[in-house]
Amino acid sequence: MAEPSFDDDDDFQDADRGFIAALEPGVIRKTNGDVVWNIDEFNFLREDCPETAHPYLWRQGLLNSKQGLYEIVPSIYQIRAFDLSNMTIVEGDKGIIIIDPLISCECAAAGLAIYQNHRGSSRPITAMLYSHSHGDHYMGAAGVLPNNPDPTIPIIAPDGFMEAVLSESMIAGPAMRQRGAYMYGRGLERGPKGHIGTGLGMASSTGTTSLIPPNLLIKETGEEHVIDGVRMVFQMVPGTEAPAEINFFFPDFKALCIPETATNCMHNIVTLRGAQVRDAKAWSRYLDEAIVMFGYGSDVVFGSHNWPTFGQKELIVRLSQQRDMYGYLHDQTVRLMNTGLTGIEIAEKLVLPPNISKAWHCRGFYGSLSHNVKGIYQRYMTWFDGDPSHLWQYPPKEEGARYIDCLGGLDALCDKAEGYIKAGDSRFAATLLGHAKAAHPSYERSRLLLATAYENLGYGSENATWRNFYLVAAKELRTGKGPGLLGGGRTPLGASLTVEQWFDILSVQIDGEKAAAQDLEFTIDFDIVDIEEKWRLIVSNGVLVYRDVNKHSNNSREEADLVIGLKKIELLDVLRGNDVQFVVVEGNVEALRLLVSLIIVAEGDKRGPSQI
Repeated sequence: MAEPSFDDDDDFQDADRGFIAALEPGVIRKTNGDVVWNIDEFNFLREDCPETAHPYLWRQGLLNSKQGLYEIVPSIYQIRAFDLSNMTIVEGDKGIIIIDPLISCECAAAGLAIYQNHRGSSRPITAMLYSHSHGDHYMGAAGVLPNNPDPTIPIIAPDGFMEAVLSESMIAGPAMRQRGAYMYGRGLERGPKGHIGTGLGMASSTGTTSLIPPNLLIKETGEEHVIDGVRMVFQMVPGTEAPAEINFFFPDFKALCIPETATNCMHNIVTLRGAQVRDAKAWSRYLDEAIVMFGYGSDVVFGSHNWPTFGQKELIVRLSQQRDMYGYLHDQTVRLMNTGLTGIEIAEKLVLPPNISKAWHCRGFYGSLSHNVKGIYQRYMTWFDGDPSHLWQYPPKEEGARYIDCLGGLDALCDKAEGYIKAGDSRFAATLLGHAKAAHPSYERSRLLLATAYENLGYGSENATWRNFYLVAAKELRTGKGPGLLGGGRTPLGASLTVEQWFDILSVQIDGEKAAAQDLEFTIDFDIVDIEEKWRLIVSNGVLVYRDVNKHSNNSREEADLVIGLKKIELLDVLRGNDVQFVVVEGNVEALRLLVSLIIVAEGDKRGPSQI
């Protein structure tokens, strides 16, 4: 594989260009003094790369840690390294347009403050734009606008934004957050033996989050709006890096914003935190469309992560290489898949073309060739690789016990694994020791050897998310779970959600095994008086079924066990398990108690990836 050159310093020139001021010190706090962001913790990256880090990833971390206020072109400014993502500010005729207000409200507010300190505070916010449906691009919104802003202020987002936010973060949110703790290195110390970034940025802030719903949805490619005198032309890119996403062009500034489909690293076709596999073919096609629509009229391309690329020739090269990278990953994975190779085999065989492999912005710092290829294979062929011996494998604990037996016991397995570690094959050592950990999770020798194997793999990884996964798991094995490593097992019911969305969430939280074992079947009708909605909930065979009675007038042929009249906020309290005074129109309140008993469950101990 062709390698990039450290003599190529174009990225450093682009990352430094337009610098105005840094946050000094680089610490952002809540009003109570709690630190939510500290970019100064990454100052160690200015030193030479140690043996405990991959030099390519070290370079990427150094670039991503450059923080402060930057001018991209006159009237377009960017706040970088105040969070995982960038916040962009565009000056209009009367005020400013905020693009992607970070993860935490405190970080967004600090970004706005540094802009105002150097550009003046007289410009009001005249619009806000969310480029896509991931939290690092919208959750800090209330840091720059009130939670209930003036309705005349456009809050712009791609069509399907709210649906995508809810489907990804609500339904599978607990599992994703738990995986995300490992992927983003939560709990790791910043330093040469710990966290050195995520490839896409440095880390995620830990402040206050929010969601201000959009009121202006972009629905078509080529759609043009003039916001506060600023012309913007949009491109729809759904199903790429996010289910709902847009690129946009500022023709009067010759500036193109591609928020996250052409970053300064390979992105994820499938992400380690968990999500549906993305469409690499569409991703490649959308980048080609962006080149045709906007590339030749642009002097700079910038995103909501990393740093810009300046110069028309340079940005065309970058976008073309990004296009070809995702296209090559897709097409060659499918070609090899059709010859009979499995995803794992393709991931070992496939090599990117030299012109792509040696481009710094195509290196696998965030996504990796290995897990992206496996994701593309999964998209077409599912989890099954076609080998019947993999069709009905034992769960890890039972399988591990049998491997231990075959190898002559735990210590014999550990002896073998230790030999592989000494021979430099921590990869297979981790496989062996993973069986020991699954079968005997408390056995100290195998735990410590596995931690060593993980550390070796992490230190050698070019990919930041792999490094973080390995090192968080190693820390867990050595010390136990640190604070904050695990997300909760339930998605909270937010007051701003619809009733149907509440029931969507509850349906995947109900203890179906308990309900089925007790043969529980009952029906509850909720008459929600303040919003004039009527819902029927049915528990049947361990499934929570819910119907909008107003839409299906004939769905109430069977009488309900309980009919309740209440307000929406009272229903929320009921579903949270709180005591609420409501009107029982008819029936037995015991049905409600049964419902709550099925959805308000003890968290119990959650397993981390190193235990699976």
